[in-house]
Amino acid sequence: MASTQVETVSTTADKAKLGLAIVLLLASLVSFYLLAKQGQVAQWCALLAGLVAAAAAFMSSETGKQFLAFGRDSVREVKKVVWPARKEAMQMTAYVFAFVMVMALFLWLTDKTLEWVFYDLLLGWKK
Repeated sequence: MASTQVETVSTTADKAKLGLAIVLLLASLVSFYLLAKQGQVAQWCALLAGLVAAAAAFMSSETGKQFLAFGRDSVREVKKVVWPARKEAMQMTAYVFAFVMVMALFLWLTDKTLEWVFYDLLLGWKK
C-alpha cells in the first residue's frame, strides 16, 4: 500500500506570515474605502501598496514558495505540449462538428420515434 504525504503549514512563522498576508489584504481593502475623500490616486496607491505587501508576505511563506514552484512547473509542462498545426486543428474541429450534428439528428429521430410510438400507437392521442 502506497503511503501518501500530506503537507500542512506547521511552523508558527509560516502561520504568522499567512496571517499577516490576510491582514494586509483586508487592510488594503479597508484603506481603499476609507480614503475616498482623499481622491482616487490616494485610494489606488493605498490599495496597490497593500496588495504588494500582502503578496510579498504570502510569497515569503512556505505555502507561497510551493505556489511559485507549482507555477514554474506548470509553465515548464505547457512548453512540452506539442500543439497541433492549423490544418490539423481545423480538421479535428470539423470532425467534432460533424459528430455533434449526427448525434443531434439521431437524438431528434429517436425522440420523434418514441413520441409516435407512445402517443399515437399506444395511447391513441393523435395531434
